Amino acid sequence: MSWICCFLSILLLLGSLTHANEKPNIVLIYADDMGIDSVRTFNEKLGLNTPHLDQLASEGMSFMDAHSASGVCSPSRYSLLTGRYHWRSQLKRAIVNKWERPLIEAGRLTLPAMLKKEGYATCMIGKWHLGHS
Repeated sequence: MSWICCFLSILLLLGSLTHANEKPNIVLIYADDMGIDSVRTFNEKLGLNTPHLDQLASEGMSFMDAHSASGVCSPSRYSLLTGRYHWRSQLKRAIVNKWERPLIEAGRLTLPAMLKKEGYATCMIGKWHLGHS
């Protein structure tokens, strides 16, 4: 079975804002083979404890009707980060391997770049699969 990129949720952490110009934290969790039933808050029968994800869900906003752009990871990540259909990239099937050229074209506006322009600090942790560099 191929890797399936499931969009678990977009969690916006909206703690109590003390200043009108303070921005909320934004955490995107985009995981392979993970669905809404993979977090205890949304599935009490889950045999695993997911206390940190449960806390994020209880303190923020959870979007329950999200869809992945593709059935595999690289095209889905491309779509999430660029806002473009994955078939507009050079990748027409499969995934980007470790040392392949970057899937996101130089100069292409991405969600992190857009957030940086708005004063956010951004980072990515985990699997990349969008090419080297």
